[in-house]
Amino acid sequence: MFKASIDIDLLRDSIAALSVIVDEVRLKISPAGLSVKAVDAANVAMVIFDLKASAFESFSADETEIGLDLVKLNDILGIVEKKTLVDMELETAAQKLHLNFGGLSYTLSLLDPSTIRSEPRVPQLDLPARVVLNGQDLKRAVKAAEKISDHMTLGVSGNIFFMEAKGDTDQVRLEMDSNQLIDLKSGEANSLFSLDYLLDIIKPAGKANEVALSIGCDFPILIQFDIAPAVCHVTFLLAPRIESD
Repeated sequence: MFKASIDIDLLRDSIAALSVIVDEVRLKISPAGLSVKAVDAANVAMVIFDLKASAFESFSADETEIGLDLVKLNDILGIVEKKTLVDMELETAAQKLHLNFGGLSYTLSLLDPSTIRSEPRVPQLDLPARVVLNGQDLKRAVKAAEKISDHMTLGVSGNIFFMEAKGDTDQVRLEMDSNQLIDLKSGEANSLFSLDYLLDIIKPAGKANEVALSIGCDFPILIQFDIAPAVCHVTFLLAPRIESD
């Protein structure tokens, strides 16, 4: 059983954040809320998503798991006007999700969860450096790097956090010290990442007031932020690019 009502803006932003990594998910439903752990087909990026029951206007659920086509759901939610409440109800036997908003009723056929990749194991990482910055600052650096390269380095040296990209002839670098950052835990960190993935991740992360980056040397990066404070949290884990000598 699952029956809930939620603001369209929060629901749309939540589904959009998941969609930057995968097109289909196993969505876990419980009395505590909704959660997803998924990894992309290339095993490069992972998303961990938690939407608490308190984020909803109303929420009633038993423990269950459904298979969700994010592309279809995004298409449907795209026509909903801002500040509209979306009512959702699961028809378990028929594996249908009913959506009602603004006088419209949609019935979305669900996927068999067994046909979707199993939930990944989340690695335990003890990363030496942690940076908290505004999402717009992260977005600005990634968009600048896109102009000259297909990858960029993120790192910490002393009390300086830097983001750098190098092309064949050009280079761009953004440095921020502890006074310009929201928070900084200093530790030697320097890792290279694919801009294809970072450009996707900054779509939701760029809207956040605070984005936490946990970084090591040639280790995956953890990118964490709230879509809605205290009720909707997202973590992306992105593997580094290791350049051969």
